[in-house]
Amino acid sequence: MENQIYAIPEDIMRGSGTQLFDHIAECLANFMDKLQIKEKKLPLGFTFSFPCHQTKLDESFLVSWTKGFKSSGVEGRDVVDLIRKAIQRRGDFDIDIVAVVNDTVGTMMTCGYDDQNCEIGLIVGTGSNACYMEEMRHIDMVEGDEGRMCINMEWGAFGDDGTLNDIRTEFDREIDMGSLNPGKQLFEKMISGMYMGELVRLILVKMAKAELLFQGKLSPELLTTGSFETKDVSDIEDDKDGIQKAYQILVRLGLSPLQEDCVATHRICQIVSTRSASLCAATLAAVLWRIKENKGEERLRSTIGVDGSVYKKHPHFAKRLHKAVRRLVPDCDVRFLRSEDGSGKGAAMVTAVAYRLADQHRARQKTLESLKLSHEQLLEVKRRMKVEMEQGLSKETHEAAPVKMLPTYVCATPDGTEKGDFLALDLGGTNFRVLLVRVRNGKRRGVEMHNKIYSIPQEVMHGTGEELFDHIVQCIADFLEYMGMKGVSLPLGFTFSFPCQQNSLDQSILLKWTKGFKASGCEGEDVVTLLKEAIHRREEFDLDVVAVVNDTVGTMMTCGYEDPHCEVGLIVGTGSNACYMEEMRNVELVDGEEGRMCVNMEWGAFGDNGCLDDLRTVFDVAVDELSLNPGKQRFEKMISGMYLGEIVRNILIDFTKRGLLFRGRISERLKTRGIFETKFLSQIESDCLALLQVRAILRHLGLESTCDDSIIVKEVCTVVARRAAQLCGAGMAAVVDKIRENRGLDNLKVTVGVDGTLYKLHPHFAKVMHETVRDLAPKCDVSFLESEDGSGKGAALITAVACRIREAGQR
Repeated sequence: MENQIYAIPEDIMRGSGTQLFDHIAECLANFMDKLQIKEKKLPLGFTFSFPCHQTKLDESFLVSWTKGFKSSGVEGRDVVDLIRKAIQRRGDFDIDIVAVVNDTVGTMMTCGYDDQNCEIGLIVGTGSNACYMEEMRHIDMVEGDEGRMCINMEWGAFGDDGTLNDIRTEFDREIDMGSLNPGKQLFEKMISGMYMGELVRLILVKMAKAELLFQGKLSPELLTTGSFETKDVSDIEDDKDGIQKAYQILVRLGLSPLQEDCVATHRICQIVSTRSASLCAATLAAVLWRIKENKGEERLRSTIGVDGSVYKKHPHFAKRLHKAVRRLVPDCDVRFLRSEDGSGKGAAMVTAVAYRLADQHRARQKTLESLKLSHEQLLEVKRRMKVEMEQGLSKETHEAAPVKMLPTYVCATPDGTEKGDFLALDLGGTNFRVLLVRVRNGKRRGVEMHNKIYSIPQEVMHGTGEELFDHIVQCIADFLEYMGMKGVSLPLGFTFSFPCQQNSLDQSILLKWTKGFKASGCEGEDVVTLLKEAIHRREEFDLDVVAVVNDTVGTMMTCGYEDPHCEVGLIVGTGSNACYMEEMRNVELVDGEEGRMCVNMEWGAFGDNGCLDDLRTVFDVAVDELSLNPGKQRFEKMISGMYLGEIVRNILIDFTKRGLLFRGRISERLKTRGIFETKFLSQIESDCLALLQVRAILRHLGLESTCDDSIIVKEVCTVVARRAAQLCGAGMAAVVDKIRENRGLDNLKVTVGVDGTLYKLHPHFAKVMHETVRDLAPKCDVSFLESEDGSGKGAALITAVACRIREAGQR
């Protein structure tokens, strides 16, 4: 370790802040010149041993000067900024100020390098202060409740509120009144080296005036403030020739001391320094007791790193301090470790750690940057979505278009005259619902619903089509029996939430399975026929399957029952999709020019032709390649609940492999696909969830994390979910803008009916998506209406409308 000591002249200590920091910069330049390192931009740790309000590791605002400093224009300002500006004024070298620490913290870090039990730092020199490792859960000023953080106590100000008035003497009060900062740092003025000699001098003056010393004679030197130094106290208390030293010092002060004067002066020095050590021990005992209580240990083993001229140079101070501490906290095994290299080494160590952490932070941010989308990128996504929509609607390009824009044959919304009992099936994921929907008209217009949820086992999802539809019919039979309606024949609406080619309201050809389904013999088949065949195989009941609809269409119809402006449906849950009311003249796959038809976009396949490749990250590619349908539903894999957790898991693995997270240790559970469920994203991002609870979630996943790890995981979840919401918003902006342009309107007022767990349960998804739509489609006044009853009610309402239209036709 190379070092150089520079003096700060008194006129600079009491001059302007500019002079002080220019002097520091000059000393730094001289030192770098000497080592021939001026051309390098090195990281700097700055030990600044005055009371500061620290807001970051490299930002510290001076609260008040102590130790005789009075430089103007510094209090209330960031000292790191001041030294940076002083370096810039010189212009002959540059430096990266990474950390500013208190000398006490530096001392603790220096000693902690040699003894891992070191969790307290103590300085007793010109001034006095302490620091210690506090539990994060007790530090209300900083976010986080796990792990520990070093607290700079600034204990010199202990007693400034009057709590020590009963033990302060007239001499303490006189020192305070004559100081540069009256009423402040009262504890420091009772124990530190700057004031110890002055305390002895005041006592000697009083005793001389009372004719108890020096035959009642005073000298001009003894009456001079600061003439009796703390070094004199140490010399006088020396065991070998202290009395002789006392004589020499008193003579230097213009006195003619007798033997008893020298003995008395020795005793006064002893009393003052012993009080200082005892007060220091009492406060240290309080710190040790707190650490012991925090840890809940019966017996604490702890090390205190110590520095400062009084502790090191006074012949008895250290021994008295140790003895008093052990007497006050007998249930603590305390080791005192002298800092041999000063607090500067500790500052350098803090800087080294901070530099490593900053490097890691930069590496993480560089990775996450690829998931952060600019306004321009989102506008481009909107533009590309509009292009793909046009391709899907056109007869010429439909077959090759990934965004299929499928006609649904839903051309009317409820008008309030519908009535009757209808069954609805809602199949769109691992659970499905059977519903009985009673629609009333007239004055008591309303919808009454009864439903039951059934699960679909994975072996059925991956089995044959017959097994899947037999299972569905078995659940319908169970529901009819549960409702006491066995054998009743009712019209049925079937919500089937997979990509289909719809040829009429009651005929829908499954194009491909998504969401983890793999049942054989279904793709290319009419799902209504498959359902009817399964009903006939059972031979228990018959049902009139009137309409088959997508869940997105069902959601739009449900919300349309509440709000006549609802012309768009959106699902953001396990999967994602959208539908909207398109002008018939644009739906080239169906004959007719008049009116409108609901188009099922199947927007999950947006990007399957490579048009989003410039936005997809390595993590998106990894998730896609290991999915059940590689290369398909690429947009859905970037925005829906089934995949977001998996994107997060891949990022966490990448960070851990590079040593940027979890100390570089990958748990077996983190290697397991699907372990990081999307519900964890919602929980982790919850505003009311403390980091302790984030750690509990990670522990459940077999991940032992620090407080910092929890913050990083939370940031990854935020970035991934925000991108999903923004992409979803860009897609929706394309839809509402197309409706507006179709109708030749300057402004459009429209409502989007929304369903899906990600939209409903994630704490920020909906808000970010709404903001994105507003930003990208400023000429559209878009409202979002949550579907409270799921898409099943919509299927029943479509069935009710179809039955109404059918009956009107028959009449």
